[in-house]
Amino acid sequence: MRVSPELTRIGGEKRSSRALFGVPLVIILVVTVTDLHAPPTVHLGPFLIAAPAITASFAGAGGTAAIGALAVAAQVVIGVFHGGLATANHQAQIIALIVISGLVTGFRYATDRHRRKLSQVRTVAVAAQEVLLRPLPERVAELRIASLYLAADEEAQIGGDLYAAVRTEGATRLVIGDVRGKGMAAIGDASVLIGAFRGSAYRNLSLPGIVGHMDSAMCWNWHHTGGGERNVLESFVTAVVLDVYDDGPVAGMVNCGHPPPLLLHRGGVATLDVRDPAVPLGLEVLAEQDYLVEMFRFEYGDVLVLHTDGVVEARDDSGAFYPLPERLAAWKGGGPQALVDYLHADLLRHTGGVVNDDAAIVVIARCA
Repeated sequence: MRVSPELTRIGGEKRSSRALFGVPLVIILVVTVTDLHAPPTVHLGPFLIAAPAITASFAGAGGTAAIGALAVAAQVVIGVFHGGLATANHQAQIIALIVISGLVTGFRYATDRHRRKLSQVRTVAVAAQEVLLRPLPERVAELRIASLYLAADEEAQIGGDLYAAVRTEGATRLVIGDVRGKGMAAIGDASVLIGAFRGSAYRNLSLPGIVGHMDSAMCWNWHHTGGGERNVLESFVTAVVLDVYDDGPVAGMVNCGHPPPLLLHRGGVATLDVRDPAVPLGLEVLAEQDYLVEMFRFEYGDVLVLHTDGVVEARDDSGAFYPLPERLAAWKGGGPQALVDYLHADLLRHTGGVVNDDAAIVVIARCA
């Protein structure tokens, strides 16, 4: 059974936290023993506040409160030993220690509560991602597929980029798209488009028919969701929809204003530009015959790379765009997942570990 890395890390953190409790305990012990042996005019009790303050950096509110209580108890022992608790100095030190320990514990409790809420939000985001962006199958007919999604908003997990794949009669149908904008509105638009794609694909519509259906769905959604005229005029989706046919080494594609896919063929990299690209989805309702299907060869051993503009428009510190064709040409070979892993690591190196726009990559290889 494979153990989740997240669970392993959590278990390691708990063991580390328990070990760190020795630090505040040693502080309390050293301060108490030293103060008891110091002259009455030397007061080391205020240093006890370091114990709960340090504990709050690695333990929860309960552990912080326990160390704070122990520090207060140590201060009481010191007060009793040095003239009793009736002295104003010892009373002031005890009260100050109680107040500060309470504040530290309260802040730690608030931090823990925020982290729990954030963890719940992340759990919901992951669940939403799995519903909206279902993992693509690793193997469909003669195709091997791998994918990557990087959200610009780290906490959101998902954004306006999308991809999906379904089986139709005699072909595997795929879509990759990019909704204009970010945030919850873009996620909602992406869900509408994926729903339209999956629904019409199972009805075995033609490739132009499914693109027309997706276009109509986006226009209807923007006109009936209360977005107003500004939303209708400024919202659109770029997309590539393609069919990879089972009965020959060919594929058909409709490109609606999206960055063209790249084809790795016999060591070379070709850009699959179309003669007559369609306008992005959602700008206007077009008839089925207005969408031109471009055919291209997709042979055994070829690798097709679909991507969104968040990949090729990712910049390094100097402002240079990510050179996807050149990086693909430098790839040493392997399966689709190996190529996705290679591009993922290389893209993060290029950007310094942070992407400023949602980015998606789908790699498809035709194999026997």
